[in-house]
Amino acid sequence: MTNTERAVDDAERAREPEDGGRRRPRWPLSRRLVRDELGVLIVLTLLVLGIGIPYPDFLDTGNLLSTAHNSVYISLMACGMVFALAMREVDLSVGGTYAMVLVVGALLVRDGWPPWLAVPAMLLTGILLGVFNALVTTLLALPSFIVTLGTLMLFRGVGLALADGKQITDLPLDDSFFTFAGGDPGGVPFALWVLLTVVVVLALVLARTRFGARVRAIGSNPDAAAFSGIPVVRTRVQALALSGLTTACAATMALAFYGAGDPTLGQGYELQAIAACIIGGTPLAGGRGSVVGAVAGAMILSVVAAGLVFFEVPINWTSFATGGVILVAVAADSALRRTGRRRQ
Repeated sequence: MTNTERAVDDAERAREPEDGGRRRPRWPLSRRLVRDELGVLIVLTLLVLGIGIPYPDFLDTGNLLSTAHNSVYISLMACGMVFALAMREVDLSVGGTYAMVLVVGALLVRDGWPPWLAVPAMLLTGILLGVFNALVTTLLALPSFIVTLGTLMLFRGVGLALADGKQITDLPLDDSFFTFAGGDPGGVPFALWVLLTVVVVLALVLARTRFGARVRAIGSNPDAAAFSGIPVVRTRVQALALSGLTTACAATMALAFYGAGDPTLGQGYELQAIAACIIGGTPLAGGRGSVVGAVAGAMILSVVAAGLVFFEVPINWTSFATGGVILVAVAADSALRRTGRRRQ
């Protein structure tokens, strides 16, 4: 048994209350995934049907694809946020990272870089910003919540300064990057294909790789993980770098779709990404997470926003509805887990 596997085993035992000396049966991975994600997927389905029955136009394929596309940017951020939350870290800087990477990409393209060549530079920028968050968190021994709250404003400020407070336009919109990556190849927005790829890869990384096991072990029991020899600092750097990478991916898709670099975009995205993770079953207490659940949570937020339009609810009530959905989802998740523990 490797140190990582031993730490995961110790952490899971530490989280399980005593039950007369008997160990509770372990859930196979496939059953855990169904148990953790089925609820949020059912809620998403019921929401779609609840809006689509009185308003059949909502179930139109084009409208459903548009609603899903509107959730892509939050979904991509949430995919990386899952790893941070699963190990008891919080990345509040994703909104600022999104804006700064978007501006950097737009400036590179405007200054003559081929748009496809600017993509790696944008992704690398996101990774470096995530590593910066992790290093400051480690060196100053501060909670990532505090550090990323500061870098949220720092990164957004840098983006605003680089853009001179204005939207960056005059980009070569006839380039294949904008027509293909910002278009609908095969009748489906390209960003949705990217999201699907990211979800599949990161779900496997979290569930099947040593890195995923380390993330879950640290989140379950940091002391046991450190005692077992798991590199906590390195794993933190990797998790926050991954959060920066998925955020940069979201910014790349936004640049392709909007065809401009707006430094004001992304405000409030960090809270929506965290909310999507929580709705999808990733707790702030750490120890577990669901990439698929996080994306479903982001789509629930998008469906709620679209549903308000069909029900002709004033836009000022959008935040109220979103907050209500988060509270209901968290309460339902807590109730289901308490019921599950009593049955075991």
